[in-house]
Amino acid sequence: MAKKKAETSDPELLISMYKDMLLYRRFEEAANRAYNKGKFAGFCHLHIGQEAVCVGVQKNLIDTDYVISGYRSHTQSIAKGIEPKKVMAELFGKATGCTLGKGGSMHMFSKEKRFLGGHGIVGGQIALATGVGFKIRYDKENDICVCYFGDGAINQGQFYESLNMAATWDLPVLYVIENNGYGMGTDIRRVTSVDHLWKRALAFDMDHSDVDGMNVMAVYDHVGEVIKKIRKTKRPHLLEALTYRYRGHSVSDPATYRTKEELQSYQEKDPITTHAKLLKKLKLVNDATLDEWNKEIKAQVKEYEKWADESPEPEPELAYQHVYAE
Repeated sequence: MAKKKAETSDPELLISMYKDMLLYRRFEEAANRAYNKGKFAGFCHLHIGQEAVCVGVQKNLIDTDYVISGYRSHTQSIAKGIEPKKVMAELFGKATGCTLGKGGSMHMFSKEKRFLGGHGIVGGQIALATGVGFKIRYDKENDICVCYFGDGAINQGQFYESLNMAATWDLPVLYVIENNGYGMGTDIRRVTSVDHLWKRALAFDMDHSDVDGMNVMAVYDHVGEVIKKIRKTKRPHLLEALTYRYRGHSVSDPATYRTKEELQSYQEKDPITTHAKLLKKLKLVNDATLDEWNKEIKAQVKEYEKWADESPEPEPELAYQHVYAE
């Protein structure tokens, strides 16, 4: 697939990519610390290491496009326009959260921003995204739906049913496999017969590809062409983004199933560090600038956490609201 050529001539775009990835990294690190301090409980799945996929994909979207994801979705919801402080407040179960403190870590949502979750059921979002694709087709819109899920989700039955319908009915859905190598603690190679997960699209004669999910420019360039084709043809696409999570499956997972050498090999090609090298090569920044940005973003995240800390708890009556559709 042809790559776009002009991105490196846009300093504003390149810098915004770096700042976004750094914000998402610092946000997730703060969420991890807050969890360990007991500021919130339950499950919490961090996106640390996978920032390039989120930024590279969602920089190509327009405001009216839809995004739906699984439970590792804090950063994806921010990238779709939900205020970071409201995401933090939702983690803390506060009334100012993006779902009024009723969803928590796994259930970020905004109808206004067309971020449709955050879903805790493995693979459940794939069927929902397919329904969104049908809605877009039915209403003759020019939008697309991006659906994120992990490598473990592709072995769920709804994955096959959904892709079959999307391919049969020409639904404009970009299905993104965030292949970080492990379904919880199980190496994907132990439970999946194919060597490349995009091959699952062959059963449905569906467009497919893979991309280096540790390189934000590679993701941005590639996905830009994919989305352009989806808007034109209205046909779905299965993308395998090869990425890695530095932390365990959730904050309670010590990740003893992988070696230190494996983790180090991926950290050596960290998407934030790699992009910083590109910015310096293009003479857009120096180390002093990078340090200043890091300080500024850390301060921003502290403000988000402070706002969430000071936000009120939900009133008990809220438990009886939003239970049934009007």
